[in-house]
Amino acid sequence: MVDKLRKLASVRPDFKLILDLVPESSSLLDLGCGDGALVRLLELEKGVKSLGVEGAQDMVLEAVRNGAAVIHKDLNDGLGEFVDGSFEYVVLNHTLQAVNRPDELLNEMLRVGDKGIISFVNMGYITARIQLMFGGKMPVTKTLPYTWYSTPNIHLGTISDFKQLCDKLNINIRSQVPFGKRSSILARLFPNLFASTCVFLVSKK
Repeated sequence: MVDKLRKLASVRPDFKLILDLVPESSSLLDLGCGDGALVRLLELEKGVKSLGVEGAQDMVLEAVRNGAAVIHKDLNDGLGEFVDGSFEYVVLNHTLQAVNRPDELLNEMLRVGDKGIISFVNMGYITARIQLMFGGKMPVTKTLPYTWYSTPNIHLGTISDFKQLCDKLNINIRSQVPFGKRSSILARLFPNLFASTCVFLVSKK
């Protein structure tokens, strides 16, 4: 199990970046934790005291089988069960675009956590732009693998959209790590165009 998780981190740049951002022995809440792989990896590699939240029942069962502490909950209902400042870090990894009100969830995660770590698929990525411009259809890419009628992603945005939202919500972007398929240099220089995904570390101003 440990080797499997470490191998996963080697092929998932978002997992590796989140591992690098979270200090040893932190308390952490993972929203939309899926099968619990990231939670378990953080526990094994960093000694993190973690809890996962997942809305899909089958994923909750898979997370439990993987040894993760997880609760079954719809993120669209808010985080009212958690008091202010319950965790040092709250993670929202590839989940922001799948909730009804991303703005409300961002506020909630920074109420219950001192810092937030957020990643999402960038709709402004050059491959998606080309498909939409020349094909006239909603993009299907490696990071956006769903057709428009079957996607769980209901609020597709760009890196620029996210930065604008953070400014509106008085959220401080402490760091950002954009990465792309071909060139990390171009992704860093022009993230909204060349980064397929970006990981942000945020806090309230």
